Amino acid sequence: MTQTLSQLEEYRTATDAPLFSSLPGDVAVSFEFFPPKNEKMEAQLWDAVTQLKPLGPSFVSVTYGAGGSTRERTHATVARIIAEGQLPAAAHLTCVAASKAEIREVAEQYWNAGVRHIVALRGDAGEPGAPFTPHPEGYACAAELVAGLKEIADFEISVAAYPETHPDAASPQADIDNLKRKLDAGATRAISQFFFSAETFFRFRDQCAAAGIEAPILPGILPVTNVAQARKFASACGAAIPAWMDGLFEGLDEMPATRQLVAATVAAELCRRLYAGGVRDFHFYTLNRPELTYAICHLLGKRPVAEAGQ
Repeated sequence: MTQTLSQLEEYRTATDAPLFSSLPGDVAVSFEFFPPKNEKMEAQLWDAVTQLKPLGPSFVSVTYGAGGSTRERTHATVARIIAEGQLPAAAHLTCVAASKAEIREVAEQYWNAGVRHIVALRGDAGEPGAPFTPHPEGYACAAELVAGLKEIADFEISVAAYPETHPDAASPQADIDNLKRKLDAGATRAISQFFFSAETFFRFRDQCAAAGIEAPILPGILPVTNVAQARKFASACGAAIPAWMDGLFEGLDEMPATRQLVAATVAAELCRRLYAGGVRDFHFYTLNRPELTYAICHLLGKRPVAEAGQ
């Protein structure tokens, strides 16, 4: 009996080598955290930092609220990670509601605190759907911010990339051209917004190469445990959440442990497909929840790094 294509695919799935077998752990990882709002969240954050530190991240980053709403907490968190955690930490910095003089002040404070890496972003207005309006004495876009930061100090700078196009961009090509301007202004690398299809990232990577972009583009990985929350995030950055994810998480609202297992499986498979396509550097949006990220890194072959003196 002739087998259908679907049957052949199922047979191959059944007989292929295990998806995560024999991975040598030759990947670099980095982690994003957000600043805590209270003492309980600070303890949760520090637990996340402590659990993920043994994986030897290339860097960790701390987000920055719209309009500088978390400026002090971001600064304090980054300074603590550097001083106590002994980790290379990057601080997010945006153009929103800040003059060039204010940004210079913040950047100089970061430099004096030992911060040598900044994630430079245009930022959003803070209101869903509201257009970005530059400060009259500020930077109009991320490319200008990058150039301004490089004049202040020799920061290492990461910028954002959008595999599915930023909602404000006139077209996919215009978005890629904007990314190139940010990199040409002095940025070291780009970190992508999250996505859920490896093909999406590969196509974007090819388009960037065709545009003459040679800087590394790190895929941003978001392990999803709450689809509704992920949809909210996605609407702000132009990412698409496939319908099949709803089916996977259906009925798990009151089963948090099971949701975590499903989320880790989905994200790990995406990372494995990216690995098969040559990706060796991953950036994880941890949401200050270390378990999923640690599990995915482990599946990719990443093991704890012994600290000096141990």
